[in-house]
Amino acid sequence: MPKMDNSDVPSFDLIPGVIFTPVAAPSRGTTENAVWRTRVEPHQPGALHHMTREEIIVGLSGAAEIRLDGERHRLAPGDAFAVPAFTDFVLECAGDVPFEAMVVLPAGGRAVIGGQPSFQPAWSV
Repeated sequence: MPKMDNSDVPSFDLIPGVIFTPVAAPSRGTTENAVWRTRVEPHQPGALHHMTREEIIVGLSGAAEIRLDGERHRLAPGDAFAVPAFTDFVLECAGDVPFEAMVVLPAGGRAVIGGQPSFQPAWSV
C-alpha cells in the first residue's frame, strides 16, 4: 500500500461544528478501508445518522458522548467504539474542548442522515 501524504488534504464540514479530514481512502490508495480524522466542536448538537457498514471511532483528545439504542456511552482518548451497521446514533462533544477522533469505515460504506438518501462521504471515497 502506498504512503499517503496528509500535509495538504481538504477538510469537509457537512455537519455544523464537525470537521472531517481524510487520512486514507480508496481514491488515495487503499482497497478495503477509509480512515479520517473528525473534530467535533463543543456545544454543537449532533446529527442522528447511521452508516451502511460498521464504523469504528477511536478517541484521540477531548471527550465525546455517543447516543445509541437509548443509551449514552462516554468516549475518552484511547477509547474505541464500534457502531454496528444500520444503527442510528448521535456523536457529540462532551466537554468544553473539541473532541478529536480517528474513524475507520470499510470502503464503499455509505451514510444516511435523517430520512435523506444515502451517500458516500467525500472524505471516504
